[in-house]
Amino acid sequence: MFVDLNSDLGESFGSWKMGNDDQILPVVTSANIACGFHAGDPLGILKTVRKAVELGVTIGAHVSYPDLVGFGRRNMDLSRDELSADVLYQISALDGLAKVAGSKVQYVKPHGALYNTIAH
Repeated sequence: MFVDLNSDLGESFGSWKMGNDDQILPVVTSANIACGFHAGDPLGILKTVRKAVELGVTIGAHVSYPDLVGFGRRNMDLSRDELSADVLYQISALDGLAKVAGSKVQYVKPHGALYNTIAH
């Protein structure tokens, strides 16, 4: 039996550190990697993606509302077109970084308030 051990990663932003991706990545099989809208910056995300690829960890896009200040935990009333564009943008950005590292985005996991909105 296979059990997927999963974690939210790539959430550091500039000098602000969140979690410890280097210690978590060796023990997970898939990683929900922040796409910059609730957390993460391009360099930190790329480092996390590269380490995930090196360790054979499946990469997932952890998409959210555009809410850095609220860490993606505040509900936002976006139009369907705006939300679709925001989600596509995040997936595309992460997939571009994954391709540079020799992989691709394999799934999408909504974060925080976006996840709750979808669930309800």
